Amino acid sequence: MAEDLSRLRIAVTGGARGIGRATAARLAGAGARVVIGDRDHDVAATVAAELGHGVSALPLDVADPESWQAFVDGAGPIDVLVNNAGIMPLGAILAEPDAVTRTTLDVNLMGVVHGTKAVAPGMSERGGGQIVNVASAVGRVAMAGGATYTASKFAVVGFSEATRAELEPLGVEVCLVMPTVVRTDLAAGVPQARFVKQVLPEDVAEAIEATIRKPRAERWVPGWTQRMTKFAQLLPRPVQDGMAKVFKADVLAAVDPAERAAYEAKVRSLGR
Repeated sequence: MAEDLSRLRIAVTGGARGIGRATAARLAGAGARVVIGDRDHDVAATVAAELGHGVSALPLDVADPESWQAFVDGAGPIDVLVNNAGIMPLGAILAEPDAVTRTTLDVNLMGVVHGTKAVAPGMSERGGGQIVNVASAVGRVAMAGGATYTASKFAVVGFSEATRAELEPLGVEVCLVMPTVVRTDLAAGVPQARFVKQVLPEDVAEAIEATIRKPRAERWVPGWTQRMTKFAQLLPRPVQDGMAKVFKADVLAAVDPAERAAYEAKVRSLGR
């Protein structure tokens, strides 16, 4: 399946911007038929037009099961689903409005659940398919300053591992892509951890394409951070905390409020 992407119809959620846009562009360049799903349909349609032949856009609110059904009906048989849509409101959990908590979980977690339920039955009936869930390194390493975001990504990791076991006998691959901080609007004002190379949307898009071509249960971006994390988690907690200080890894609690203000205003308005 993976050697010739021109035979695949690939759906990318949150495809109007950031990682999703870079992924749509890369997969379209490899010959795939790409369907962008995004609640900001006007922007998604503009992106589809810019990317050219073989790329289309449909409205999609990933938190709404009915919207998913309409998206699947409009897209046609989906061979690969890239669950990429996500939001990242940051701040102290005790100051986080309940509406923001609910919206974060609805988009980041329930969007993946609804998407899986929407596409997996058709994939299994056709004899195969693939679901690529874009989670985050914080799906394995919790971070202060983004408790609900962290919880949503931990949940996506667990959901992916469980559905991998359930769907594999039906011919459906479930894979995880786990980026560190990526230079998109979502990460506005978030500092870079020490010694960690800046990750661009195109780097994650490359990892997603590699995962489609050669499915892997879990692929980190950059790859070496997975090995470091696994090693660190074998160590006593005080040693882990010391390593985190050396790497200045607690980046979600060290954001620049001014740089982040526009994104926070936009994303927090979704929960009103």
